[in-house]
This record gives sequence, C-alpha cells and structure tokens, in this order.
Amino acid sequence: MYKLKINDKQEYKVEKSSDKLLINGKRIDVDIQQLNANSYHIINDLKSYNAEVISFDKETKTAQIKVNGNIYTVAAQDQFDILLDQLGLSSLNAAKVSEIKAPMPGLVLKLFVTEGSEVKKGDNLFILEAMKMENIIKSPADVTVKTVKIKPGDKVEKGQVLLLFG
Repeated sequence: MYKLKINDKQEYKVEKSSDKLLINGKRIDVDIQQLNANSYHIINDLKSYNAEVISFDKETKTAQIKVNGNIYTVAAQDQFDILLDQLGLSSLNAAKVSEIKAPMPGLVLKLFVTEGSEVKKGDNLFILEAMKMENIIKSPADVTVKTVKIKPGDKVEKGQVLLLFG
C-alpha cells in the first residue's frame, strides 16, 4: 500500500497486486505501457495520457511527473513510512536540531564556529576535553549557528546547552 500526495494537496491511497489496482478503495482498470526509461502511455476510462518522469529523489520519495504537458509533484509513502507516522516516529528523522548540549562534563578547548556560521552535517563545532581525552563534537545536521554560549577554557556540565541553532 502507498499513500501519494499530489502538489501537496490531493491525497490518494494506492494498493497494487498482480491483477488489480485500487485507488482510494476503488478498482481502476488502466492500461500502462512503458515507452522508454522515463516515459509511459496510459489509457484510463477511454482517455489517453502521456506521462514522463522528469526527476525522482529516492531519499525523499518525491518525483516531478509531466502528464500531457502539466507538471505534478508527487510525494509517496510506503507501508513502512505510514507505520512510522502511526507510531508518531516519522518526525524523528526530520527533527529540526535547535541546540547542542554537552554530552559529558568537561573543558572547552577550541571552538570552530561563531554566531552566524553555516555548518553542514558532520562539520566540527568544538573540542571538549573530558577525562584527559579530546572529543571533537560534530554538527548533527545542516544548520546555522544562532548563539554560542561557550568559549575556550569554559568548564561545562553534562546536559548544559552550549550552542543554539536558528
């Protein structure tokens, strides 16, 4: 089963098996012929459609599809995405990171960012020394540093907010 959202407006529940296609619970008799890697010819209810996949993003499960000259944005969810939504876990993947807290008590040795810095996921933020070990704290997402609450030489406690992102 799939949920499709077209242009962020219309939603459809699609179920497909080897012999039938159901859209919102209604059986659809459609003839689909693949013309080449990205083009299809579709006949449904005695109407003919030419469809072309313009772009497809596998990670976000979105596509740009041109049908008879009109371009549509299609976002898909499979049964696993739907289950994550039902369990309230889908927002965990897309959670916006708003702050960095100290993962352990320690001493700030070096800062790599300033307020207004744009950092990418995995970029170094600062070095925290704890138990005679230097730990490089990295960015968990692509963010912009809004506020820096630490400077080299500061002692921090576990859970203390060190950086805010905007």
